[in-house]
Amino acid sequence: MPVKRALAALLLLALAGCRDGAGSNAERTIVLWEQEDAAVAPFLDNLFAAFKNIPGNADVVLTRAHYQNEDLRQQFQTASIAGKPPDLLLSPSDAAGVYSVSGFLLPVDDLFDLKLYTKPVVEAVTDGGKTWGVPMSNGNHLVLYYNKRLTPTPPATTAELERFCATRAKELKLPHCLAFTQSEPFWLMPWLGAFGGWPMEGRTPTLDTPAMSAALDFVLKMRDEKTIPDECDYNCMDSLFKESQAAFAINGDWALPVYEKQLGKDLGVAKIPKVSATGRWPSPMVSGKYLMLSSALAGQKLELVRRFVEFATSEEMQIAQVKQLRRLPALTKAARSPAVMGDPLLRASMEQVLAGKPMPMATEMRAVWDAMRPAYAKVLMRTVSTQDAARLMQKDAVTKIAEMNE
Repeated sequence: MPVKRALAALLLLALAGCRDGAGSNAERTIVLWEQEDAAVAPFLDNLFAAFKNIPGNADVVLTRAHYQNEDLRQQFQTASIAGKPPDLLLSPSDAAGVYSVSGFLLPVDDLFDLKLYTKPVVEAVTDGGKTWGVPMSNGNHLVLYYNKRLTPTPPATTAELERFCATRAKELKLPHCLAFTQSEPFWLMPWLGAFGGWPMEGRTPTLDTPAMSAALDFVLKMRDEKTIPDECDYNCMDSLFKESQAAFAINGDWALPVYEKQLGKDLGVAKIPKVSATGRWPSPMVSGKYLMLSSALAGQKLELVRRFVEFATSEEMQIAQVKQLRRLPALTKAARSPAVMGDPLLRASMEQVLAGKPMPMATEMRAVWDAMRPAYAKVLMRTVSTQDAARLMQKDAVTKIAEMNE
């Protein structure tokens, strides 16, 4: 649905009622909406309790409401149009594109010292010369996981990976060598970067490029050489690695706690191997989770929320997040702490972040994903050439963006 018509529809829904959680003293109440999984709830509760323990904060009321990702988008827009938004969102950066264009968020450049946070995670929530959220965590990126019981060291290059898959993997009688999700173009991005491409330049799609064709050809080559399975979605990739049916998996940093529980000391994390043909490291998309401030905030309430965000992203709380959630911190000082640098898995994950590129937060990126997905599937089914797929991606992305902006 085009943005203008979508906003009009949301306006009609606004009177259906929204939770503002204001309580009897709105100036001393902070309402946060989030879309985290259940495992994050105890950390957020501890964060709220720690903030209330600061002298002068005992009377502050902190409440949170949980939504599924798409529900959070719709509810926040509806509540903002109705004039009853929450004070804060804890959300991935991609949602900020729609919110900022609609005027529902405050830019945070003049409220916080953003130089304190790692550069890629700040860039991932920057658009139009303004920053639309304060990073709570860093990453949401792909890394290489490997099973140390099958291989004690990870391959540094794709040539090393191919040799392992052609020899040692067969000796081990592994059904598969490397697994990654082939049904979503998010997993194509590291290879695209390694061939010198990227899906967007500013707000313009850049899909019909030699780099895109080369990245697609590279995935097909890995399939032909049996480096990766002929077909594999997320569940396939996840199961193959957890069940030791593949030596390697490319998956997100969000899988780290699950794989640690499954493999224990046999789990290793490394950068995705450098592409030997180009000499470039793959560059997965990097973003994180962000605290985003409602544009309705002002005066004393804004100052209270600002102090809470500073506390939530302080070194103490960032390191607590690392220990409790196994998430990389956004604060540079915390990223250099022993909690990260002294942990081989987190240190390798941080090295991958530094080789990645910020995920575009522009609303047009949604159209790009929608355009890439069917063309990528046709390449994997070998019903179109990689060059034709790149042209099709570009054409469909341009069309979808035009429709979105009607």
